[in-house]
Amino acid sequence: QVQLMESGGGPVQPGGSLRLSCAASGRFFSINVMGWYRQVPGKERELVASISGSTTKYADSVKDRFSISRDNAKNTVSLQMNSLKPEDTAVYYCNTGYRAHWGNSDVYYAWGQGTQVTVSS
Repeated sequence: QVQLMESGGGPVQPGGSLRLSCAASGRFFSINVMGWYRQVPGKERELVASISGSTTKYADSVKDRFSISRDNAKNTVSLQMNSLKPEDTAVYYCNTGYRAHWGNSDVYYAWGQGTQVTVSS
């Protein structure tokens, strides 16, 4: 079982920057993918960015502004958010797809508790 610990959220002015971090801990065999989602009230949770190996994906709305990185040795993932806009305001959730055991190839998913990012003046 994997637990995800998020940090870095908070209030920020438009055009500002934040760096979100997430660390995975617990019992697992390997981390396949780590990413960030966000959700605002009344809307579906959406993928912001993910990283698997050297492959990264970004939502169109954050391309060229956000950057995801991963430290495999530490099982951490970070999201550097630059040029923040009010529409980036959301609860950001860390997510991981992982294998629980070497003998089990199934991929399981875990979520962080969420961290609030509020972009306003």
